[in-house]
Amino acid sequence: MLIRFIALPTDSVRALQRGGKDAYGFAPERKVSDGDGVPCRHCLRTVPAGKSYLVLAYRPFPALQPYAETGPIFLCADECDRAPESDVLPDIFRPTPDYIVRGYGADDRIVYGTGAVTPTQSICGRAHELFERDDVAYVHVRSARNNCYQCRVERA
Repeated sequence: MLIRFIALPTDSVRALQRGGKDAYGFAPERKVSDGDGVPCRHCLRTVPAGKSYLVLAYRPFPALQPYAETGPIFLCADECDRAPESDVLPDIFRPTPDYIVRGYGADDRIVYGTGAVTPTQSICGRAHELFERDDVAYVHVRSARNNCYQCRVERA
């Protein structure tokens, strides 16, 4: 089975880059990157030193419900190209030793027992394991330190 890593959709990102409101109804905050630890969830690259980025509240779920986690993410402040959907682990994950990899059902709820802090080099393998389960519709990769949403993984 193939998997694909999926970045945020361009139309949503462009709205935010042009001053749209985040999940809490606020304008994104603008900061300047020092080149370290600022992964854009659209291009799936680190925002280079000296370039502006946005910090905003993001909820990667279609509707409010008890499991619809909302948290901070970063985006390039200037328009960037969306990362292509791919089965290759995006480069933004490589500098960090581990991430939370967790499965969600078709109802957008956490599938209990699927979440695990996973070494970076094992993310693809863990996603494949989760997709062997019929009750897992998609997977989130999240920061192991702060639980921040990184990207979605789906069956290809």
